[in-house]
Amino acid sequence: MVVFALRGAARFSLSSNGKTRMRSLVVIGGGPRAAGLLERIAAQSPSLELAVHVVDPHPPGAGRVWRHAQSPLLRMNSMAEDVTVFTDDSFDGEGPVRPGPSLAEWIDIDPTSFPSRQVQSGYLSWFFEHVRESLPPNISVTVHRATASKVVGTRVWLDDGSSLDADVLVLALGHLDAEPEPEHRKLAEHAAEHGLVYVPPLYSADADLSAVTGHVVLRGFGLAFIDLMVLLTEGRGGRYVRSGGRLAYVPSGAEPTLYVGSRRGVPYHSKTGYRLQGPRPPLPHFFVADALRGRDLDFRDDVWPLMAKEIAWGHYHELFTGHPGLVGMPFVEFATSFSALPWYSEEMRELEALAVPDPADRIDFEQLDRPLAGVTFATAEEFQEHLRSYVEADVARRSDPRYSADLGAFLALLSVYGQLAGLMPFDGWWHGYFSYLASGPPPDRLEELLALSRAGIVRFLGADMWVEAVEGAFAAGSATTPDVVRANGLIEARLPTHSLSRTADPVLRSLRAVGDVSEDAAGLVRVSPVGRLVDERGEEDPVRFAVGPYTTGKAFAAFARPGTNAPAFRQNDVLAREVLRTLGD
Repeated sequence: MVVFALRGAARFSLSSNGKTRMRSLVVIGGGPRAAGLLERIAAQSPSLELAVHVVDPHPPGAGRVWRHAQSPLLRMNSMAEDVTVFTDDSFDGEGPVRPGPSLAEWIDIDPTSFPSRQVQSGYLSWFFEHVRESLPPNISVTVHRATASKVVGTRVWLDDGSSLDADVLVLALGHLDAEPEPEHRKLAEHAAEHGLVYVPPLYSADADLSAVTGHVVLRGFGLAFIDLMVLLTEGRGGRYVRSGGRLAYVPSGAEPTLYVGSRRGVPYHSKTGYRLQGPRPPLPHFFVADALRGRDLDFRDDVWPLMAKEIAWGHYHELFTGHPGLVGMPFVEFATSFSALPWYSEEMRELEALAVPDPADRIDFEQLDRPLAGVTFATAEEFQEHLRSYVEADVARRSDPRYSADLGAFLALLSVYGQLAGLMPFDGWWHGYFSYLASGPPPDRLEELLALSRAGIVRFLGADMWVEAVEGAFAAGSATTPDVVRANGLIEARLPTHSLSRTADPVLRSLRAVGDVSEDAAGLVRVSPVGRLVDERGEEDPVRFAVGPYTTGKAFAAFARPGTNAPAFRQNDVLAREVLRTLGD
């Protein structure tokens, strides 16, 4: 029996002989992570009588971030063929493989297209229903379209006044809001005092942009900026036309002028638009996290050099096997020397110069990280031309199979990222660097950025951007040009940085108030290797678990590329088995 309801409470029941009791699992959060957990529970074919309660005010499966109720202009930054919620033959978890369609197979669209988030919402909602239907008859699922307001012990209180009692509780809260940081409070107060507009860090689909007009500074040049760019231009009636192979923007007249900058001063790299030309690189090769466990590790000295060598291995494996005409020696000879040398060594640089004649085919992590380091311009106009050329070159490179070595590096990036969690806390620089290289927008979004720049709607500020609250305005500039901009609006074009001490989530606040949760140095909720909450005394909770980007279990995407032995699927598998063991199955 499967139950689908909006309200209800868990009830326990005994059989006539008093030996069987209905068990209750409450999952707070009903997005793709919760659906993936239920899929792994179903895969185990548990025999116990279990009532599952999923609590989320947003649609089950899609959740808040992927809900259908958002602008149809907003799109994924992944190709349809690169999105799946199902395990496949690459999966090496203990649970069984239960294959299913990728997003491209589910909706039968161009595998290399970048679908809208509304399309992904449909896929995730279908997946949740598919999981419900695949559960054995001894497991029921009740969905509560409500907000969990607090947790006391294993009782979950909902915002309608009802409550649920759990034998096991899982917090699958997803991406969370945070209370404003002191700087953001001061900027908001300045905006209110001077009649300006200030938008703090939040999810772009949730932002109220109705008052954004005139000259507006956007601090951040990643995916949040791309979303805001779309909503404030095409979302206000502008349109794009293509003439002679070049995209142009036709304004509606309702757009503000957007001044954008960041620490790097450049947008995230475009997603690649091609496939590998050679065989898939064997990964992991040099960075094997299991070989490092149990050691006292320093990220920069011990871990990053191996990560860099692994990513470079993916790059050069594709260059040599997919483009033998671009290299100066056989791959076997190169690979033998490459394997023997430390990444940061003069000998490695000499090998690269000898084996790879064109510097554009070599990988340079420092140049990739800070392309504007030490570069200055006499005027803002000179910089606009420079950055347009930079973006044009990036789009061209990421669209040309001749540079498919970048895709080899991307696959190695994914391998490294998936292994790092559990080895040591994520280094803040590394997480940003990974996103910058691997989680950029579709190439046509950068073409739109170029069209907006040529139309004067978007203006580039530069690297090491600064913002100040001045009399009657916000001022902004950078180290790249001497120009200073005065604006009547400031938008933080990034997601909120969540920490337990500043969490806006009522459940975590209630648990923190009594010491039932604790945080690490980065503010993440501490969990054990299998996902149990760790309290302020350092003790693991026997029946309460947490999973997601706000935990030390770390932020694996809830869906993944097929054939990659996705870390999130392995994590779901471990958690599902631990939950079932705790329930007594």
